[in-house]
Amino acid sequence: MGFRKKSKSPPVLSHEFVIQNHADMVSCVAMIVLLGLMFEMTAKFAIMFITVQYNVTETLDTDAEDKPEPVSYYTYGPKDMATVFFYLLIAIILHALIQEYILDKINRRLHLSKTKHSKFNESGQLATFYSFSFIWGCSILTNEEFVTNPTFLWEGYPHIHMAFQVKFFYICQIAYWFHALPELYFQKVRKEDIPRQLYYICLYIFHITGAYVLNLHRLGLVLLVPHYLVELLFHASRLFYFSDENKQKGFTLWALLFVITRLLTLTVSVLTFGFGLSRTDNQGFSLAEGNFNVLTVRVTCLSAICLTQAWMMWKFINFQLKKWREQSQIQASKKKAVSPKSRPSKKDSRGGSVNGVMKPEDKTSPRERKPKAS
Repeated sequence: MGFRKKSKSPPVLSHEFVIQNHADMVSCVAMIVLLGLMFEMTAKFAIMFITVQYNVTETLDTDAEDKPEPVSYYTYGPKDMATVFFYLLIAIILHALIQEYILDKINRRLHLSKTKHSKFNESGQLATFYSFSFIWGCSILTNEEFVTNPTFLWEGYPHIHMAFQVKFFYICQIAYWFHALPELYFQKVRKEDIPRQLYYICLYIFHITGAYVLNLHRLGLVLLVPHYLVELLFHASRLFYFSDENKQKGFTLWALLFVITRLLTLTVSVLTFGFGLSRTDNQGFSLAEGNFNVLTVRVTCLSAICLTQAWMMWKFINFQLKKWREQSQIQASKKKAVSPKSRPSKKDSRGGSVNGVMKPEDKTSPRERKPKAS
């Protein structure tokens, strides 16, 4: 009677051990931060990680008879790095939960290859994040009325005061994209896929952090929401494609919205930096006041957005050309497979003869010779 061999657990603190148990380790760190709220000595430090910092209260005069109402706003500062770090830990935990309890179960049913397996996991995670961020961003745009009045994007700049939802939205966005960097190691992403993912992760961090620090959070929100909708459609279409390769209609709609969103992004950016901010009264550069409305900053921001849109369009065109070539190759292979069946056989081309000799079962027979007259 043979005994079943037990799978050996990886050594403690080895690469495999960290990858398998990274969610538990991160959960322990997050629990330590939460336990700090229970003690008076550590509560003030724990609050810095958990809650949004830099609260500013202002009074708004509604009517002459009523008392002024206090309204809470928020600014940004160095303490936001601690808040970003804590929600980075939360993002890693949620990433592991979605992977284990949703995506892994679907992968077992689909039986995908290694290449499709990694792409399916990537699209599943990003589709979840994009859907959540799109709904959250739409609610903020509706409440803050950023869309109904386009001049709201540059009037009153610098926009140093943010509502709680706006600041928390940016904190979560920055934390999520920073968490995507260690996830490349935790998820064992293939070496050939790492550069592609690093490009868009770094671009998200650069643009979102830039909008947050330069007090351009209104413009950032208006540009992020339609972009997230397009990305959500792409990754949802890719998920359906992996489940059934005949479902490709979503890519057509994505291609149309992708081009429209690029044009919309360029239009709003040129309108804001080229016409709006350049004509405001508050021109100048001041770190204390959070004012970055100078020509150098405006040209740099507009150039960064234009270059990013051009790079995305270049990748989009290459993707469409690659897809067109694959479809043309598939159609050519199908034609080659059908063409031999339509060709006449050797037997038919020679009128039923084999090696120049007529078969006896054929209906036609050779003509008889006439006897010579004597």
